Amino acid sequence: MPPILEVRGLKVRFDGEAGPVRVVRGVSFALERGRTLGIVGESGSGKSVTSLAVMRLLPKPAGVVENGEVLLEGRDLAKLPAREMAKVRGRRVSMIFQEPMTALNPVQTVRRQLAESYELHHPDMTTAQVAEASLKMLQEVGIPDPGKRLDEYPHQLSGGMRQRVMIAIALACRPDVLIADEPTTALDVTIQAQILKLIKRLQKENGMAVVFITHDLGVIAELCDEVVVMYAGQIVERAPAAELYRAPKHPYTRGLLDSIPRLDSVRKTRLPTIEGMVPDFADLPAGCAFQNRCPLAADECRAAPPELQAVAADRATRCVRWKELA
Repeated sequence: MPPILEVRGLKVRFDGEAGPVRVVRGVSFALERGRTLGIVGESGSGKSVTSLAVMRLLPKPAGVVENGEVLLEGRDLAKLPAREMAKVRGRRVSMIFQEPMTALNPVQTVRRQLAESYELHHPDMTTAQVAEASLKMLQEVGIPDPGKRLDEYPHQLSGGMRQRVMIAIALACRPDVLIADEPTTALDVTIQAQILKLIKRLQKENGMAVVFITHDLGVIAELCDEVVVMYAGQIVERAPAAELYRAPKHPYTRGLLDSIPRLDSVRKTRLPTIEGMVPDFADLPAGCAFQNRCPLAADECRAAPPELQAVAADRATRCVRWKELA
């Protein structure tokens, strides 16, 4: 099956007072209809910037796509005129943002914010049809007493309900691709489980492709078919989800997995951590970006940046010493 969304060699920089800084450095991935791709990594790894570049929502004028293609069924979104991209955004490709309290408009009701999607992408709908569709969307995402919630403002809703409103807005026009940028980060585990179940159900019903961005590998295990691990603006590993957990092929991935609490661990055992910090994008090391934190780092890792190399038919890693992880 051909991919519905394909990102090729995406490079993004931010221009600031100290000069240009490249924060996404040649990211490529593909996603088929009906499947879920997880993008995982620490804060500052480039996950959210990648998603904003796909949506053409980078802050201007600082954010610049230097190179690359974002292909939606072969059509390069990066080269579309702004007016054409506005027709795609929300209709063909939609996004759930990290923090609903800042993504939702605080001075507009839920009804008004939901209606905007229908008015923009379905201008032939009557006011009554828009009202009916908005009510149905809130019912679909499991908001209690949806008729009442339509006329409330974001601050009147709980965190879980605000997130469900964001999902309702994102799914209102039944997009082909949904990008979910850490949609459950600020929610308690009960609401998080409900949101993940909701996304899976709506994906199955609508056949959409999902890009799920998170730092939570537990969420990735539950939701995703394939995973890409990002570090310092690059993909350092790509694998089917089950294979990634069974046998990671990059020391960074191994470090992330080892830091997850396990039920079979000895009580009060100290969790392993990845020492150090993500490097400054303005001052990346000459070789592998992970070298200063990597337990396997050697002279060859410091000599030159490693390439993303295939290690199996559906797996790749950016590590020259990956065999030592076996």
